[in-house]
Amino acid sequence: MAAGDTSNKLWAGRFTEPTDAFVEAFTASVEFDQRMYKQDIAGSMAHARMLAHIGVLSDSDRDAIVGGLQSIEKEIETGEFEWSVALEDVHMNIEARLTEKIGIAGKKLHTGRSRNDQVATDMRLYLRDAIDQIAIELQRLQNALLDVAANEAETVMPGFTHLQVAQPVTLGHHLMAWFEMLSRDYDRLKDCRKRVNVMPLGSAALAGTSYPIDRAYTAELLGFDAPTENSLDSVSDRDFIIEFNAAAALLMTHLSRFSEELVVWSSAQFGFVELSDSFCTGSSIMPQKKNPDVPELVRGKAGRVTGNLISLLMLMKAQPLAYNKDNQEDKEPLFDTIDTLRGSLKVFADMIPAMAINRENMAKAALQGFSTATDLADYLVRKGVAFRDAHEVVGKAVRLGVEQSKDLSEMTLDELRRFSDAIESDVFDVLTLEGSLAARDHLGGTAPNQVRAAIKRARARMLSA
Repeated sequence: MAAGDTSNKLWAGRFTEPTDAFVEAFTASVEFDQRMYKQDIAGSMAHARMLAHIGVLSDSDRDAIVGGLQSIEKEIETGEFEWSVALEDVHMNIEARLTEKIGIAGKKLHTGRSRNDQVATDMRLYLRDAIDQIAIELQRLQNALLDVAANEAETVMPGFTHLQVAQPVTLGHHLMAWFEMLSRDYDRLKDCRKRVNVMPLGSAALAGTSYPIDRAYTAELLGFDAPTENSLDSVSDRDFIIEFNAAAALLMTHLSRFSEELVVWSSAQFGFVELSDSFCTGSSIMPQKKNPDVPELVRGKAGRVTGNLISLLMLMKAQPLAYNKDNQEDKEPLFDTIDTLRGSLKVFADMIPAMAINRENMAKAALQGFSTATDLADYLVRKGVAFRDAHEVVGKAVRLGVEQSKDLSEMTLDELRRFSDAIESDVFDVLTLEGSLAARDHLGGTAPNQVRAAIKRARARMLSA
């Protein structure tokens, strides 16, 4: 077909002048929407079966259409199919090839539908499949975190606020914080999937169709929970895509936070972990360098996914009902988000179990910054000292420690009693890192037995998810 020629376009009847060649290329979407070919073919086969079910198509036409579409799917998968920009999109390319293969029966396929409800259906099918694949990678990462957390349930490390040493925690407890973030992300994705899994097909251009279609039958064939309720809404809104992208942006934000910690932890200044060589690169000029490229790149990609969310929100914000060509711009941000999220989850799920833990460096760091100061304050409260007074006592003790470069646990009993005579020899039971951890023995606490219990509950939740 010549560029700009309308004679062979499936919508050409209304037009007398050819499409401008640049406009043709500018408005075409086939270069990126062809990735939905499986969903487009599945939707078309279900539509053909429904048309035969209601008597609009003969059984022979239905069988020709289904057989032709199956053949086209094989052509695409083997690379034999020739995509044409002149045919604009995935739908028109497949329909034109179908008519070429089976003749007039191929022209009957579009009875009772429009590209408006066709593309909305394809997008929902594609996104539904993508969510299922992403959920698998997400759970793989969650399981990796649980495995490492179980091994590190007693590994002492500093907990931070403001990136300053605050209180001792276990590495297992810290990793379980990451797990909980991902659990909420998983729930958001699965909840989003419910609103994705409704079927627009049968809404036609915007008002439905005059044919006696059976939308429930088509929905069942395609595995949708139900048909959509309103034809105008069905073809025009993309809130299901925006909702997914919002969930994806949150998930990527969490991965970005994990990435930041891994970048810091793997630095020479911290030395808490060493990432496997498989997930790092070197420097072209500095031979000693081992750069944490994977977490850095995931951290950067979080901004990309957030940008896609903003793009989709802006795309929809001023559109009147019903379908508008603007909506062609929903696909590239969605596809990019799916690819970025799936890739980031995959690489994280592979990277986490492969990293080496430096327990000695973590324990040393936990001894810095007076991490058991709160334990001393709690000790004084249990001895009958009001908390505010206890806070002041500990503050003075810390000031002495700063002056003498001593941790609280390194001070003598006499030195500590200078600040309060409520302090007795049993104070050293709470000033150790192990004592501090053991004291937080409650649901959600960092005590090793609580970490193990949390892991057990988490595994049970994942089995029921």
